[in-house]
Amino acid sequence: MLSVIIVNYNVKFYLEQCLESVRRASQGLQVEVLVVDNLSTDGSVEYLSKRFPEVTFIANRENVGFARANNQAIRQSKGRYVLLLNPDTIVGEDTLSRCVEFMEAHPEAGGVGVHMLNANGTFAPESRRGLPTPFVAFCKMSGLAKRFPKSRLFGRYYMSYLDKREVNEIEVMSGAYMMLRREALDKVGMLDEDFFMYGEDIDLSYRVLKGGYKNYFLPVRMLHYKGESTAKNSYRYAYTFYQAMRLFFRKHFGHYSLIISLPINAATWASTFTVYLRNRMRYCRRPRMAELPLDALVIGDAVMIDEVRVLLKKHHVGGSRLFVEGTEATLPEGHLAEKIGLQGFDVVVYDTDHYAYSTILRLLEATPGNTLRIATYSTKTKVLVTDGRIFRNTTR
Repeated sequence: MLSVIIVNYNVKFYLEQCLESVRRASQGLQVEVLVVDNLSTDGSVEYLSKRFPEVTFIANRENVGFARANNQAIRQSKGRYVLLLNPDTIVGEDTLSRCVEFMEAHPEAGGVGVHMLNANGTFAPESRRGLPTPFVAFCKMSGLAKRFPKSRLFGRYYMSYLDKREVNEIEVMSGAYMMLRREALDKVGMLDEDFFMYGEDIDLSYRVLKGGYKNYFLPVRMLHYKGESTAKNSYRYAYTFYQAMRLFFRKHFGHYSLIISLPINAATWASTFTVYLRNRMRYCRRPRMAELPLDALVIGDAVMIDEVRVLLKKHHVGGSRLFVEGTEATLPEGHLAEKIGLQGFDVVVYDTDHYAYSTILRLLEATPGNTLRIATYSTKTKVLVTDGRIFRNTTR
């Protein structure tokens, strides 16, 4: 059995889509899904428990943090494998089965991560990482890793010298998608609850390695909106992230504490101040997200197209549109079909009732120049999900 564990905080529409993708990916597998809600104020549990009766919802009376919430569900779960999954993700129909098959065939594997895509189809570098040892952390903070990404010496933080099309041993898996062997968890322990939001995936990955297991990267696609479950453009994120890194260094490299503390403190305040200034400039110069136009290419059946047209008009969303009637059966190449021009559009909206998630992810990654961001719509939910905005039928 596979236990899928998701921690939620105020992202019910992203979680709804995530759960639907997990439901599809669970076909042919024995899967249990547990969602821990950290005192959301958007009615997540009430809204989703009706749509997903097979899911176990754990409603906390306080926000206990990511690590503690995951541990709650791990203790209740029964699977031989445990998948820690972010709520702002989409998995392909074959993602879970391929990972389970790999774990079954490789008993030395303590955990696996996958090929994560950003909302525009680009590869998310945090899909595979090296341990942030003092030297690796220095290369990351100094810019050497970015300057020499293919160097095995300087580019180890993101292990960017590895071929993302191949299976590879890695050191750190992303907490957005981390499938773990129960046996390994029993041996090395669950997530360290001293990490409230960030760094716990690095810590656990390291302990899995120290426990005698290997961590792997699999070239299996999934989407991570990256920023909906955690506001990564905020200075609070920058501060919290670097504080987590300080905790990790103190725990595992305590003998370097004096050497590490100064650059980590400097990076903390420099990054926090930089993000603060950037956000202030954006606030002054840019319109609010709700006011931005949506130049969208919409692909789906006739019913979906009519509903999206009405929905965007209802929300007074500006921008140009091209509505293309098609399904995976009639238009298998979607927006990449020769008859469709992509110029002038920044979003492609797919009908998820008539396109497989794995197909959508494949087409998104193959988009020339990665100029389009993904959006989805289902006539079952009446919700249009983009990487920054949600449009829905408010009568639902």
